Amino acid sequence: MSSTASSSAVRLPGDPPGGRRAVAVWSIGVAVYFVAVIFRTSLGVAGLDAVERFHINASALSTFSILQLLVYAGMQIPVGLMVDRLGTKRVLTFGVVLFTVGQLGFAFSSSYGMALASRALLGCGDAMTFISVLRLGTRWFPARRGPLVAQLAGLVGMAGNLISTLVLARLLHGVGWEAAFAGSALLGVLVLVLMLLFLKDHPEGHEPPPVPAAHKGAAFVRAQIAASWREPGTRLGLWVHFTTQFPAMVFLLLWGLPFLVEAQGLSRGTAGELLTLVVLSNMVVGLIYGQIVARHHRARLPLALGTVGATAVVWATPIVWPGRSPMWLLLVMCVVLGACGPASMLGFDFARPANPPERQGTGSGIVNMGGFVASMTTLLAVGVLLDATGDNYRVAFSVVFVLQALGVSQILRLRGRAARVERERLVASRVASVHVPV
Repeated sequence: MSSTASSSAVRLPGDPPGGRRAVAVWSIGVAVYFVAVIFRTSLGVAGLDAVERFHINASALSTFSILQLLVYAGMQIPVGLMVDRLGTKRVLTFGVVLFTVGQLGFAFSSSYGMALASRALLGCGDAMTFISVLRLGTRWFPARRGPLVAQLAGLVGMAGNLISTLVLARLLHGVGWEAAFAGSALLGVLVLVLMLLFLKDHPEGHEPPPVPAAHKGAAFVRAQIAASWREPGTRLGLWVHFTTQFPAMVFLLLWGLPFLVEAQGLSRGTAGELLTLVVLSNMVVGLIYGQIVARHHRARLPLALGTVGATAVVWATPIVWPGRSPMWLLLVMCVVLGACGPASMLGFDFARPANPPERQGTGSGIVNMGGFVASMTTLLAVGVLLDATGDNYRVAFSVVFVLQALGVSQILRLRGRAARVERERLVASRVASVHVPV
C-alpha cells in the first residue's frame, strides 16, 4: 500500500456529497466560530489596558483568561453530548447568544468582578462553537475531506485572531474601551441572523437516525463518555491537542504582548506586528498541514511531534539568550509558534476514525479539552511566577517545558495502541464498502 492511502481516502457508504451548497452552509457555521475567536482573543491585545482599567496585577490579569478557558474546557464534553443529541444549529444558537452577551458585558464592566463574570459567559458561548463546526463538516462533506475541512475551520478561526490583533487593537486605542468592545459585539448579532436564516444541520437525505428512547438519561451520558474515552484514538487525540496547542495560545491570548514589550523592550506597535506574524504563519501552515494529512495519513504523528520539538527550541532560545533577543530570533519564534494551532487540529484526526457518527461530538469534546487545560494551567503558572519573581519572564516561561514533557510521554505511550485499532477499523470499513448493495 502506498503512503498516500488512508482511511480518509475511502468513500464510505452514506457519505454526504459535499459540493457548493455544503460549502455555503458550512461557511455560515465557520463565520460563527470566526466571531467567537475574535471575542476570545480580544483580551490578548487589551491586557495592559485591562491592568490600568481594573487596577490589577499579573495574577489577576491571568485570571481573566484562566476563568474563560476553565469554563471552555469544562463545557467541552457537555457540548459534545449536546451536539450529538440536539444538532449543530441549536447548540450554535445558544453559543452565539452567550458569547455576544459576554462581550457586551465586558465592554461596560465597571469592576473586576463584573468583568470576570462577562469573560466566563463569553467562554461558555465560545465553548459551543468549534465542536459544532466540526460536526457540521462531517454532516456536509465526505469523510475523505475531514482533515482538510477541519484545518480550514481552524484557519478561519485564526483569521478571527488576526482581526483582534489588527483591527480591535486599533479601535481600542482610537475610540476607547467601551466603544471598541461594544462595537465588536454587533458581529455576534450579524452571525446569529445569518445562522437562523440559512444554517441546516445536514443535507436532505442524510438525516441522522432518531435517537432511541434508551439513549437518554444520565446512565447513557456516562456510557457515551466512557465508550469514547476507552478508544485509544480519542486519548491520543487529547494528548496531541494538549501538547501542541498551548504555547501559541498562551502567547496570543495573554502573555505574548507583555513579554515582547516588558521583557524584550519592543514598542506596542512592533509587538502587535509580531503577534500578527504568529496568526499569519498559523494560516499558512494550516493549509499545508491539511493538504499533507489528506494525502499522507501517516504523517499526523510526525507532524505533531515535529511541531512540539520545534516549539520547544524556539521557546527556549529567548529564555537562555543573554540580554534581549535579536529581532530575527523573535521573528523565527513567532513563525514557529504559528504551527501550534494546525498541529493541535491533528488531534481530531486521531479521534474521528476512533468514534462512530453518534459519538463524534463527544469524542471531539474530549480532544478539545486537552489544549485548553494545558493553556489554562500555563496561564496561571506564568502569572503566579511573574508575581513571585518580580516579572522574570525567563523563569515564568520555563513552565511550558514541563507540560510539553508530560504530553509527549503520553503520546508515545498511546501511539502504538491507537494505530493498531485504527488499522483494524480501516480494514473493516473497506470490507463494508465492497459489500454495499447497489
